[in-house]
Amino acid sequence: MSLTTRAARRHRRHEAADLSITAFMNLMVVLVPFLLITAVFSRMTILELNLPSSSQSLPETPQAINLEIVVRKDLIEVADRGSGRLGPVFRNTPEGPDYAAVGKFLVEEVKTRFPDLAAATILVEPDVSYDTIVQVMDLARVRTVTEGHRTYQVALFPDISIGDAPMVEERRR
Repeated sequence: MSLTTRAARRHRRHEAADLSITAFMNLMVVLVPFLLITAVFSRMTILELNLPSSSQSLPETPQAINLEIVVRKDLIEVADRGSGRLGPVFRNTPEGPDYAAVGKFLVEEVKTRFPDLAAATILVEPDVSYDTIVQVMDLARVRTVTEGHRTYQVALFPDISIGDAPMVEERRR
């Protein structure tokens, strides 16, 4: 065999294969519109929470309180971490937690007495439903005001922290 025939055979063995990308292009034609359409329908809502730090201590002012909203399975109470309960205990009604009474108390009593207060801690028992936690967070964060045909929201305590509620001693018989 001559040298030129060997080179020709080697050249034929190493020819570049044609790459068929039609299957890949078909996939992209279907996948890209699908992803764009589903991206329009998915909407995320992010609520920023400020978790308290044990090393961080703020100087106490005479009028400052550490607002705590304790959510238990059968009641909700509003308290100050230092001095205790700020008002009545809001027991659940047969329909569930009394959100209207708690919201009214937060607006009329707490925010009126402490207008500069922006932070609140929500302490939750393990058995409380997620829906109840979200409802109480919404009550503490904003208040919906309706004036005539206009409805808007006013911030109450926008800096929300969440924690575990303290254990309750068994009630004495």
